[in-house]
Amino acid sequence: MNYASITAFMAVESSFIPFPSEVVIPPAVYVASEADSALCATGVYGVDVMLIVLFGTLGAMIGAIINYALSVWLGRLIIYRFADSKIGHLCLLSGEKLEKAETYFREHGNVSTFVGRFIPGIRQLISIPAGLSRMHFGWFLFYTFLGAFIWNCILALLGYIAHGQMDLIKEYSHELSIAILVLVGLVAVYLIGKQVIKKVRKNS
Repeated sequence: MNYASITAFMAVESSFIPFPSEVVIPPAVYVASEADSALCATGVYGVDVMLIVLFGTLGAMIGAIINYALSVWLGRLIIYRFADSKIGHLCLLSGEKLEKAETYFREHGNVSTFVGRFIPGIRQLISIPAGLSRMHFGWFLFYTFLGAFIWNCILALLGYIAHGQMDLIKEYSHELSIAILVLVGLVAVYLIGKQVIKKVRKNS
């Protein structure tokens, strides 16, 4: 784990690809406490944590800009077709979810790109209706930065609290790794099985 990987993972998290930010920032804050870590850049723990937050926010903005740009370039029709396609479903997208994000955007206006960063199910998609409505890019960047920065500060605080339980985490790190792998495997099986069942039903 380093600052480049944090930026990349958070860019993915902020795009339409489902990837939780909770598995990036808190562990990074924990790793930064180790002297031989690539995240221990300055030797001052508080400064390194702030760097993690800033690089995570940069990544979040990159992902959000990608969503915004694709929405402006492709338009509503193609975006919704992609969301309802097999690839879109594998990314946990759907026309219904996009419609929910658009409704939220219409009801709350431009500030929804800030507030939406804290709402599960809206966080990754809020940039799409912003692009479809051609929201002013400067305000889009401002609200996105503000929301992503505050969210990453919250996650960093969780990582700092977990750092106080370092011995407990190390003791059960192997079991946690297995649990995460099993969870990822179950999600993959569910998504693939769902697509297979849909295909069978469509052909029958």
